[in-house]
Amino acid sequence: MWSSYAPLHNKTTSGEVYDTMFKEFISFDKMLTPTLIKILFWIGVAFSALTGLIMMFDGGFAVILGLFTIIIGPLVTRIYCELLIVFFKIHEALTDLNKKVDNLKS
Repeated sequence: MWSSYAPLHNKTTSGEVYDTMFKEFISFDKMLTPTLIKILFWIGVAFSALTGLIMMFDGGFAVILGLFTIIIGPLVTRIYCELLIVFFKIHEALTDLNKKVDNLKS
């Protein structure tokens, strides 16, 4: 997240860095959703594990379904979150490409 901002030890002040961050936030140049997707992933993993454990207490065939939920649930959650992040990576790549094309024109 911070890698795109100028380091503080350069000839910029911390106020300029925060001003840049604020401008990117207001103009929607920097996406917040990828960070939220990572948080959503960990919530999904915890939910899958908890659901699987609760299912296992029913006994019988539910034990197998609980194990299946504990194993497969985080994988499905991971795949879903990765697909969402891919959309944002495509957005970032297109934004960078657009900036490069604009620089070539000027």
